[in-house]
Parts: sequence; C-alpha cells; structure tokens
Amino acid sequence: MDFAKQNLLKSQIKNHKSQIVNQKSLIMHQSKQNKPMNFLNPFHFISVLNRKKNDPKEYIFTGNLKINELDIQLFKYNKEECEEIKNILPKDINKFEKDENNYWLNIYGLSETNKIVSICEKQGIHSLVIQDILDVNQRPKFQEFENFSFLTLKSIVPSENEMITEQISFVFGTNYLISFQERRADFFEHLRVRLRENKGILRESSMDYLLYTMLEAILDNYFKTLTKLDEDTEKFNFTNTKKEPSPNALEIIENNKKLINFIKKSILPIKEFTQLVERSECQAVQEKNLKYFAEIKDLCLTLIDNCDMILSSLESKSNLFFSVQGHRMNQVMKTLTIVSTIFIPLTFIAGIYGMNFSNMPELKWKYGYFAIWIIIIIVFFTMIMYFRRKKWF
Repeated sequence: MDFAKQNLLKSQIKNHKSQIVNQKSLIMHQSKQNKPMNFLNPFHFISVLNRKKNDPKEYIFTGNLKINELDIQLFKYNKEECEEIKNILPKDINKFEKDENNYWLNIYGLSETNKIVSICEKQGIHSLVIQDILDVNQRPKFQEFENFSFLTLKSIVPSENEMITEQISFVFGTNYLISFQERRADFFEHLRVRLRENKGILRESSMDYLLYTMLEAILDNYFKTLTKLDEDTEKFNFTNTKKEPSPNALEIIENNKKLINFIKKSILPIKEFTQLVERSECQAVQEKNLKYFAEIKDLCLTLIDNCDMILSSLESKSNLFFSVQGHRMNQVMKTLTIVSTIFIPLTFIAGIYGMNFSNMPELKWKYGYFAIWIIIIIVFFTMIMYFRRKKWF
C-alpha cells in the first residue's frame, strides 16, 4: 500500500514539472514574438467594478439639491476699491493672478458638475479636491497643497420648522478664496455689505482674515441652533405626574440628541484646523492673524461645552420621562391592586353561598340575605378605612 502511494506521488511530481517546463517554453516563445501575456487575474472583475469609484477623473455630485443654473459672484477688492461682479459665467473666470488685489469667488449650487470642474481646473485645483467638493456626504476635513489649501465643513441653516444642513467648501491661497455652497444661504451677507461699504478692516486684510470671518459666521449659526434647541428642551416639563406627557416628546428629545451630536462632530474638525494654524502648519495663514484663529478655537470649545450641557439636559429629560411613565404605571397598578384586594373577600363570601348544597342553614333563614349584605358592607368599609390609614389613596 505504501509502495503504491509513493508511485502515485512520483507521477504527480513528474506531471507538475512537465507543466512548469511547458509554461516556461510558452513564455519564451511569446517573449520572442513580443506578444503580451494573458494571465487570468482573479481581481480583474473587482477592479472593473471599482474603476468608476477609483477613477480620479470621475466627478459625481452626491447631493439631492438640483440647481438649473449656477449663481456665481466675484469680489475683486483692495484697500481703496471694491468691484462686485454678479452672475458671472464660468467661461469668464480666469486664473487668479498674484497682484495687489484680493479675490473672493462664491458659488451657489454644485449640481452642474461640468461647470464646477471647469472653474476648478482653471485655478489648478487637484482632481481629488474637486471630488471632495462634489461629495457633500463626506466628513469635514482640511488638506494643504503646494499652491492652495482646502477646507470643507458642515453648516446649519436655522429655520422655524427644520434644521437644514449643508456642506461648505473653501479653496484659498495667498490672495484668493473660493467658497462652494450647495444651497443659497445668507451666511456671508454681512461680509458682502462690509466689502461694499468698506466697513471694518476686511478690505485691507489678507484672505486668511476673510476665512476667519466666514468661520465665525458659520459658528454663529451653530450658536443660534443650540440656543433654539436649549429653549425647546426647557419646554418639556415632566415633573407634574398627574399630567399625561406628550406622546411625541421622547421622539423630539431623541431627534435633538442626534442633531446636537451632529453639531459636535462638525465642530471638532474646525477646532483641529485652528490647532494646525496655531502650530503654523497652514502656509496661507499669516502670523499676524493667528490671534483670530485662536478666537475661533475658543468659540469651538464653547460650542462643544454647550453641546455637552444640552446633551446632559436632554438625557435628564429622557430619564425623567421614563420615570414619570413608570410612576404613572405604578399608580395604575396600585389602584388595580386595591380594587382587587377589596373584592377578594367579597368574592369569597359570594362564592361560598353560591355553592349548590342543600344543607346550608343560612339559606332557609329569613334574614340570611340581609345578613350577608351587612357583612359585605362591613368588610368593604373596613378595608377602605385600612387602606386610607396606610395612605394608599
């Protein structure tokens, strides 16, 4: 038996060697003819499926807001003058030159990907950055390249009925800043007024100061949102156990928790960006303006503390809601228990005299019926007095 196994093993080795020799000869023959080799790649189909996703030249807008026409606005300004160009066409936008002027290009709408790509490529923006601008579902981040810096973050548009979130992206260099907004919002309207009317030091400052004022405006909306959420939280009062809580109160509390956690996650990248600026790791920010970004960092820390405080309050409200619900349930069970306890002896008496026995002396007694009622009434009021003394009700 062992001898047969050895022969079988030898024949398999011999066949394997012959296959290797044949494969080598095939390779040599094809190499002499300069023909490409066709090896079967097990990951070929996977790479074909992922080619669209991994293609650096594939630009896809991931948002839901479709805008028929881009709204592009350009501010060209310096200390003495300011020129505002509205409804500018993408073909009329040229590469920003390094001169004495500052340029702020604001773009509303991202659904027209071809136009967005055209504008970005004229400014020498990397293809991966263009993909990040169009991908509105990614997390906020900061990247620095040789000639420009890229910052993307989440913002909130406060409204009466709902909180609308959107992504805002910034591409900024020495004397230019391009802001991309998915929807039209008045985050920066006060900055436009300051540029037109030459209020403050915005015109005479560099682009990093403009970026600071924009971040401050976005954080200001976070403050407004948190203030509204805090006011909504204070409206919930569950201390009155006699009043039925609103059936959708818990749902509102949980939704507010999710929104505050979203705000907190959106603020953290801004704080990380300011920390990079403090360490002088952002070449577009001048040293004289570091103090402004330190203020942005303080605002982020304040917002994070407010988020934690409101989350703690919401958690307390949620626990109080369940406690009140549990207390009300206990009160119901207590009432049912008292009623059941009172009627147990009465049911016992009624059950005894409801049995069909002929030799029951009380059945033929003239006053038997009235006597049973007197006993039932005495037992009933005795138990009532006992429970009242125990302060069960």
